[in-house]
Amino acid sequence: MPLIPEEPQIHESAQGPRATPASGRTAPTPRPVPGPRPAAPSRPGRPGPPRPTAPAQRTPRDVAAPKPGPQAQAVAAPSTAPQVQLIPASTEGALDAAEEAVDLLLDSGRAPGDVLVVTTGEQHPWATHELSFGEASYWAQHDARDDVFYAGAEAVGRASERPVVVVALNGGPASAVLPLAQARAGALLICCGDPQQINAVLGTGV
Repeated sequence: MPLIPEEPQIHESAQGPRATPASGRTAPTPRPVPGPRPAAPSRPGRPGPPRPTAPAQRTPRDVAAPKPGPQAQAVAAPSTAPQVQLIPASTEGALDAAEEAVDLLLDSGRAPGDVLVVTTGEQHPWATHELSFGEASYWAQHDARDDVFYAGAEAVGRASERPVVVVALNGGPASAVLPLAQARAGALLICCGDPQQINAVLGTGV
């Protein structure tokens, strides 16, 4: 007889409590969810995959970048050969013709800092005046590019490129100055002087 009460106790303790908590603890199954919470560190890893996508987008951009490169070179090619305009003038009147050309450029909207005036003979009065204050002050105005800059034959090699270069053949050897002036002209070279002398040096046939 004592065995009979022991058996139901064993069955009740083994089956009863296990069945009830098994069914009741199935609801606390979210408690194992904190176990999968280590998956949360995988979430910070999720920004990782978009990062590879970003370089994937950069690579096509890089591919597109070289394409405009050759196009830019194609555009730059004609700029290396500036347009040449010739204004016939005597040696004595070359400087006045250059001044008139500068006035027309400024009136047409060209910025003063875009213009470089070169003289093959006597220097322009502005250059003579500014050099009286020293070369440092003179070249500081050149670097500022705020106004038209006037350079003599000896200073052309030091002058930087500007969109427009106006040359006044007012004496001296033009053969040494004209090629340097042409190299400094980004878009337009205006030569004021003897057409035959200019064509002989530049070979433009203008």
